[in-house]
Amino acid sequence: MADPFHAYDIRGIYNETVTEDVAYKVGRSYCRLFQPSRVVVGRDMRASSDPLAEALISGLRLGGCAVSDMGLASTDMMYLAVISHGFDGGFMVTASHNPAAYNGIKIVGKGAVPMGLGTGLERIATAVEGMKPFPTVPFQAARSEFVFLDEYTDLLLTQVDTGALARIPLVIDAGNGMGGYAVDPLISRLDLKVERLYFEPDGSFPHHEANPLINENRRDLEARVAGGSAQLGVGLDGDADRAFFVDDEGHFASGDLLVGILAGLALAKEPGAPITYCVRSSRFTQQRILDLGGVPHMVKVGHAYAKKTMAEINAPFGGEVSGHYYYRFNGCWYDSGPLTILKMLEVLGKNECGLKTMLEPTRDYFLSGEINSTVEEPQAVMDRIDQAYASFPNRITIDGLRIESDDWWFSVRRSNTEPLFRLNCEGRTQSVMERIRDEVLSLIRS
Repeated sequence: MADPFHAYDIRGIYNETVTEDVAYKVGRSYCRLFQPSRVVVGRDMRASSDPLAEALISGLRLGGCAVSDMGLASTDMMYLAVISHGFDGGFMVTASHNPAAYNGIKIVGKGAVPMGLGTGLERIATAVEGMKPFPTVPFQAARSEFVFLDEYTDLLLTQVDTGALARIPLVIDAGNGMGGYAVDPLISRLDLKVERLYFEPDGSFPHHEANPLINENRRDLEARVAGGSAQLGVGLDGDADRAFFVDDEGHFASGDLLVGILAGLALAKEPGAPITYCVRSSRFTQQRILDLGGVPHMVKVGHAYAKKTMAEINAPFGGEVSGHYYYRFNGCWYDSGPLTILKMLEVLGKNECGLKTMLEPTRDYFLSGEINSTVEEPQAVMDRIDQAYASFPNRITIDGLRIESDDWWFSVRRSNTEPLFRLNCEGRTQSVMERIRDEVLSLIRS
């Protein structure tokens, strides 16, 4: 599928692959293919988001679809608006964690079900490619302002035990994305003690990119916590659908480990429920879910795949290494960085300890972290690895290839969003992890 249509969304460099003409055609194509009556549209803080949103809204209205315009919003705001107000679909103009030159569009259907390649986005891509240039014509359907921030705040607060939240000082780094806008009302309503870092929305990202998964983007956050000014640190990505945490000593906590920690809240309400985790997760996550009385369910990486599986098995909670944490709400599934902050405070409050203590059992698991390589022939690399470990029977192929032994496991997969080949591995000791890491890397890069 040609740029800018990717596995989960539309994304690319503004005025190269993502233009007002593309946005307009996306709106027109969506209406022609799916015949919605009313949708909601949000946008992030990038300078290019306003013209792209206006073009998208024009296409939707000309297609006969009434548009409720949220203006500035986080992606999880758009999700909750679709779920709680019964919109036929929702659009978020954002490039999430990507650099300032990028922009894009995330699309969901009724119930905030993601639209990606294989679930409708490929049909839009085909229609866009064959459509005539942006015409100047009168609009047909209505447009209205949709103010949602207060209701959004109320909806998040209904999903946590506010009386149990840990009353600890924390630092939140919004990275000049939409996280500050989304979180500020929660801070005020709950009277939380928060040091705000880079809360002002600014799509030029003057301090660092809004991608806390990259080490250098967490330096300010980690330094604040390590310096003793807070007992928990949180980083939010550009559109605030993901949250990342550092413990009370300023050390980064991997998202897969936190799935195991946060699962306890859901399982306390629904003993024996299924909990999803992604294929590159530590064995700690699976074991923790089992210890809490849940049923661990491994899924393919990506929010569209995770939510689809969660709906099929009615899972109340799930998450990924990437900082996506998924919640069931009113029979629908969505991910939210701000809600995850509240859930983490609830876990810490109910356990009466810091995140470092909660993560103590993970010290027996030695993870490589994700290692990315650019390769010219990814399928040939995958075949080479498959053949090298053909004698190992414990193989998982739901997303690339995961090979498991008693002492280690590794996962190799092609990125759904970037031209990269990804490796994750874990060993029962640091030396075992390093050995299997180096073995597989030599196969990838040879």
